[in-house]
Amino acid sequence: MTTDRPQANDRLAASLFAEVLIAEQLSRNLISKALPRGMQISHFSVLNLLAHVNEERTPAQLAQAFHVTRGAMTNTLSRLEWAGHVHIRPDWDDARRKFVSISPAGRAARDAALAAFMPLIAEVVRDIGADRVRTALPVLRELRIRLEGDED
Repeated sequence: MTTDRPQANDRLAASLFAEVLIAEQLSRNLISKALPRGMQISHFSVLNLLAHVNEERTPAQLAQAFHVTRGAMTNTLSRLEWAGHVHIRPDWDDARRKFVSISPAGRAARDAALAAFMPLIAEVVRDIGADRVRTALPVLRELRIRLEGDED
């Protein structure tokens, strides 16, 4: 093993994380500009998860799923409830807890958001090439899983 190997790995790691961070920022900008007026990425993300799982979640479960504080999730849920995109009800067995579900208006807002930005991100994938994207996905997925494991 050569002595410059750790330095080479450090440079590789720095390059990987720089690319991921820049791509994340640019993709957020692309999606934010395409979202319907008044919708933020955090709003879309919660609506998308609730539409995907198609069952109620507690605010704490949502905060954990998005790796945010309960306070941040409460703020997002308040805005979504005000817009009529989610229903928040008390837990009938434990009044201290609440359950959140997507409303029909929330499902429609989520669908409108998807319709607005999917063509943009699909174009990026087409430009890069579907095979190259499929090749990159396992590495990105493993990176995400490793980073989620480091949060414990």
